[in-house]
Amino acid sequence: MTDTPGWASPGSSEPPRDGARPSADAPAAVPGQSAPPQDTPPARGTAPGAPQPPYPGQQPAWGTRPGHGAPPPGWGPQPPGGGYGWAAPQSPKPGVIPLRPLGLGEILDGAVSTVRKHWRVTLGLALGVAVVQQGASLGAQLAIQGDTGDLTPVLTALISLPLSMLLGVVASALLTMVVSRAILGQAVSIGDAWRDARPRLLQLLGLTLLTGLIAGGIVLLGFAPLIGYLVTGAEEPAIVGLLVVVGLLSLPVAIWIGIQLSLAAPALMLEKQGVITALSRSRRLVRRSWWRICGITVLSQIIAAVVGGVISTPFTIAGMVIGFDDFVGQVDAGQSGSMPAAMLVMMAIGGVLASTVTLPFTATIGVLLYVDQRIRREALDIELARAAGLPEHGGTGWGDQAGPAPARL
Repeated sequence: MTDTPGWASPGSSEPPRDGARPSADAPAAVPGQSAPPQDTPPARGTAPGAPQPPYPGQQPAWGTRPGHGAPPPGWGPQPPGGGYGWAAPQSPKPGVIPLRPLGLGEILDGAVSTVRKHWRVTLGLALGVAVVQQGASLGAQLAIQGDTGDLTPVLTALISLPLSMLLGVVASALLTMVVSRAILGQAVSIGDAWRDARPRLLQLLGLTLLTGLIAGGIVLLGFAPLIGYLVTGAEEPAIVGLLVVVGLLSLPVAIWIGIQLSLAAPALMLEKQGVITALSRSRRLVRRSWWRICGITVLSQIIAAVVGGVISTPFTIAGMVIGFDDFVGQVDAGQSGSMPAAMLVMMAIGGVLASTVTLPFTATIGVLLYVDQRIRREALDIELARAAGLPEHGGTGWGDQAGPAPARL
């Protein structure tokens, strides 16, 4: 009968050969401890000089295994206190985020990494949008020149609002497509992003208008009693204060609805859904995660506001210094509601630079939140790994630039 050659499995042992006795030079056994191994002839089935299998009470050499010249995959360093440990498998990361449920730091880092790695596209898009937006606002202010008094800021906003909304929709659509490719580690140009986003622009514009009307309608409904009471000419302080409180109560409702619908735009662009279906998808994805998504969204907006303020403040101060004399002259002449042209120009430059940096960051956060929720709910990470062409996941390449088909809840 022939013994099977090779090493014993980790943790197993082979009894000593019959008649083997300890050597006279071997150290004495200590009570409570296993006896040290003794030099014995090689076990049957092993070549002379080959490593011998472990003896009773002896741990096998760490990282070795019978029949293998290298430790098997998955074995990590020996943990403190002895024993065997398994290294945790790392999630694949073909692009800016690892393909697994994301934490807060990973979402913020993914947004910054997207802007940094694809800065030509992201910053170029944001710069173009910011220049047109600030140019339209500056032109409206210079055209009015404060002739409307205190209503100048309101009229300026109303004049530039349609263009700003349209440009915001275009920027959001293009940046969504950029992020969708950045997650897979693929390069993208402005032309590629435009070709991917163009068929969905009208629907995205309709979605933006609808969500704005929903949130704005809730706030308007809350303040409707106050507006109606003031229109009648009555000004009882107690009633006015009560109606103000009623109106303020509508703000949390509007915020709650806004967060519920915050993932509709990525769903519409990447899943090629209709407007109503995208709104429904957003509500399902946000369900049971409202506070987390709200917190990350608010935090990203605060970060963007702080960064934008740091960038634009020096230009605002420079504009105030340059146009101080003109501003004092206008105040002395009784011209209120207008600022000197030099001050407006410097503030516009600061606004352009601030928007160029913050717009890609906030847009990317929204897309990453959508992807994170789908990974948590629908195992989208597996589909993304295949789409990225990772061979261990059976990937063959990116077949659909708009993303894999959505998994239904």
